[in-house]
Amino acid sequence: MDQHGFGLWALHTKDGAFAGRAGLRHIMVGDIDEIEIAYAFTRSLWGRGFAAEAATAMTRIGLSELALPSLIGIVNIANGASRRVLEKSNYLLERSTNRHGKDVVIYRIRR
Repeated sequence: MDQHGFGLWALHTKDGAFAGRAGLRHIMVGDIDEIEIAYAFTRSLWGRGFAAEAATAMTRIGLSELALPSLIGIVNIANGASRRVLEKSNYLLERSTNRHGKDVVIYRIRR
């Protein structure tokens, strides 16, 4: 976080239980250094809008506050819920690819 001004944060419930993680991170896609929004929540918290809230916040921070030119989201091709989160956050499907042996799709939003 010190080097770039952003990173991943651990998220906890009001009672201190681990809830998931969210943030911005550098990630190599092929030979290109990209900035990815990342979010993951414990299964018990799925379907409550936390991913959409995290995606909205990370996108605002990345594009507005940090003035990054673009952000990406990488999602397992079969993860319809995360794909919808990115689509509702105005990310556009850029391409399908294979990453670490898994079929994924890459979404992008530009400033």
